[in-house]
Amino acid sequence: MKQIDAIKEKIYSLPALKAKMAGWNLLSKKVAFTNGCFDILHEGHIYSLSQAAKEADYLIVGVNSDASTKRLKGNERPINNEQSRSLLLASLEIVDAVIIFEEDTPLELITALLPDVLVKGGDYTIEQIVGAEEVMSNGGRVVINKIVEGFSTTGIVEKIKHL
Repeated sequence: MKQIDAIKEKIYSLPALKAKMAGWNLLSKKVAFTNGCFDILHEGHIYSLSQAAKEADYLIVGVNSDASTKRLKGNERPINNEQSRSLLLASLEIVDAVIIFEEDTPLELITALLPDVLVKGGDYTIEQIVGAEEVMSNGGRVVINKIVEGFSTTGIVEKIKHL
């Protein structure tokens, strides 16, 4: 059984994550990156993360900070704070590293890390995905996974409000 401290060790600062990635690169391992708010973890998130994990040897998840989530989703969000959201993600076996970012998009983070695979869920085109150009110009690829219909944090929040 893993202890909570071991799970917390999967939550990185940018310098620590860059050092970890350097080790993975020395071992010729592929790294995938995905991101989101992950405010209330649900089946759609698990599907998306599982699909992202299949794309490489290691999966990094960028998590919008509380301030970033609030700017993107409104004043009532996030429901769970950034540390709770990061801890939940880090506890998943399919996630190898978690990093919180303050900006509204993960562009600076993606540019700093330059993963081998950038994974997004949704109805995006590659041209609409933040960081796609940077990853592809570095020899990486971009994967767009389908969304599992019927699952969203906003939907869960609305359902709770109407109970």
